[in-house]
Amino acid sequence: MEHIEVNIEEEHQSERIDKVIASVDPGWSRSQVQNWVKDGNVTVNGKQIKTNYKVSTGDVVSITIPDPSPLDVVPEEMDLDIVYEDHDVLVVNKPRGMVVHPAAGNYTGTLVNGLMAHCKDLSGINGVLRPGIVHRIDKDTTGLLMVAKNDMAHESLVNQLKAKTTKRKYKAIVHGVMPHVRGTIDAPIGRDKTDRQKMTVTDENSRDAVTHFNVLERYDGFTLVECQLETGRTHQIRVHMKYIGFPLAGDPKYGPKKTLDINGQALHAGVLGFQHPRRDTYMEFEAPLPKDMEALLDKLRRKMG
Repeated sequence: MEHIEVNIEEEHQSERIDKVIASVDPGWSRSQVQNWVKDGNVTVNGKQIKTNYKVSTGDVVSITIPDPSPLDVVPEEMDLDIVYEDHDVLVVNKPRGMVVHPAAGNYTGTLVNGLMAHCKDLSGINGVLRPGIVHRIDKDTTGLLMVAKNDMAHESLVNQLKAKTTKRKYKAIVHGVMPHVRGTIDAPIGRDKTDRQKMTVTDENSRDAVTHFNVLERYDGFTLVECQLETGRTHQIRVHMKYIGFPLAGDPKYGPKKTLDINGQALHAGVLGFQHPRRDTYMEFEAPLPKDMEALLDKLRRKMG
């Protein structure tokens, strides 16, 4: 079980407890929170409350998140783009629009469903909902992911991520013509206080985040950049690019409404490198840009003449 404490600030004064708690994490629904309250997993100032309780500034809300009940994630036959596979690891090129692992209200059609149909021997370290998943990319981001097929491989890959020895390079189309040739964004990322569905650069309840970037091509009003992750925070590239004034094209959460014609952020995880968990040899993989991003670049290049 996981325990979380939330201190109620003035902005939430007199709001219902279930609404406030549901805003803490985008993966929590109000109905799920209401069940936690009814089951006694939520207290305010040490006392159990009802679902219609209205919070006051200064309240200390304690939440005990119960362990997920066993859930059979159903294997689904999918035409996965497997770039590499052996007994320990698998590298897959994820398409746009595919969620990586099941979550509340979204238990089918995910990459995990497809992986479970493809192979039966995924690492169980990440639990029943995320077998084999070492890291993830957003639903509308395309590109390469490494998947662990056993616990030894999982621990090795996670340790490499923590040690910052993996290579993860992305290509992104951003709004604006970047004057820089290259740069590093070193700015901590945490959850946005005004919109809990978003992340933002902040010093409060944040974690270090570092993104290196270099310019590949400039167009009329847009730039193609390559970003290399040193850390792997939620929405890191999307948040960092917005922070320096060059939000991703097509990004429905962090970008402008008037943008390029693409269904989701123009972001592709094109290069992935890591030490093989068993052989201890370095492996690097590259996936070409998806067709929709290539089409956008062709259009931008033609516009430049």
